[in-house]
Amino acid sequence: MRRIIVIFFLAILTPGLWSQVYYRPQAYRLMFYNCENFFDTYDDSLKLDDQFTPQGEKHWTPSKYWTKVYHIAKVIIAVGGFYPPDIVGLCEVENRHVLEDLVTRSPISKFGYKIIHYESPDRRGIDVAMLYLPGRFVPDTAVPIRVKFPGPDSRPTRDILYVKGLLSSGDTLHIFINHWPSRYGGHLETDPKRLFVASLLRHYIDSIISENKRANIVIMGDLNDFPTDVSLVKGLHPRVEYEQIVSGDIYNLSYYLQEKKGQFSHRYHGESGILDQIIVSGALLDGKNNIYTSLNHVSVFSSPFLLEKDPDYPGYRTYRTYIGMRYHGGYSDHLPVYIDLLVRR
Repeated sequence: MRRIIVIFFLAILTPGLWSQVYYRPQAYRLMFYNCENFFDTYDDSLKLDDQFTPQGEKHWTPSKYWTKVYHIAKVIIAVGGFYPPDIVGLCEVENRHVLEDLVTRSPISKFGYKIIHYESPDRRGIDVAMLYLPGRFVPDTAVPIRVKFPGPDSRPTRDILYVKGLLSSGDTLHIFINHWPSRYGGHLETDPKRLFVASLLRHYIDSIISENKRANIVIMGDLNDFPTDVSLVKGLHPRVEYEQIVSGDIYNLSYYLQEKKGQFSHRYHGESGILDQIIVSGALLDGKNNIYTSLNHVSVFSSPFLLEKDPDYPGYRTYRTYIGMRYHGGYSDHLPVYIDLLVRR
């Protein structure tokens, strides 16, 4: 017991030591979190970020910003439990600066996370990003997949972040981190954009599987659609039957969480569902690879501190940072999701 206490305090006092000592045994945890407008307080003349400045409509002050940083760090720690998550996908991130503050100036600094981030052409300046523990995952490929809608008047949107690397178990892992176009302007009106992105993502997945039907693939992200919506059903078309697994296809585990377990990652005007989804290759489900997962190893993280009583509808809603223009002081309008990959040997 004394030895455990000594290691605990050494890990706190020594940067990076925690991640060297506290690794999840025989498993890797991957999480995804929509941070809800993780902006710094500076005005970028090339982005539509004026609201998120001290003089802007939302009066985004340094105090509110650092509360946000610490809130995101708290969520990452809570999802990890005793061990930090090995890989963290994030969206609604303004730039690398906010990520540097998160990994070096918040309570997760002791874990030693590294950053993968590219500036996307999104007009508001919000991007996707990935954090990883270098002792657990070593990337060898990181590519922002540009999304270019047909037509000259189409607005640019976020990239899909593709990362391939080697887990410390020796297994290759392909990761896609997504933030598909929003429903702003109407669900039906914006459906074609999400359908386009879904089809683009499917193309990249098929190219990987055509070379290796046993590829380990994890797709995470805020898809701004539920598992039963057209972009998923017709664009990405992952399987949602889990009895007979086909290694050369993909499976939407979030369909199971939403339709069979009643979980939600987002709630708006009483409508609940899982926008933040996790989809995996069949090779991770059939139990034949060295790393594997199951329906029992994926979940929405719905800790009480991320929720509050919904004043207008029965049940609970996410505890948001803003409600409209009013600062609410919460965490995000989305809940994080996570998956564990287990190691056979």
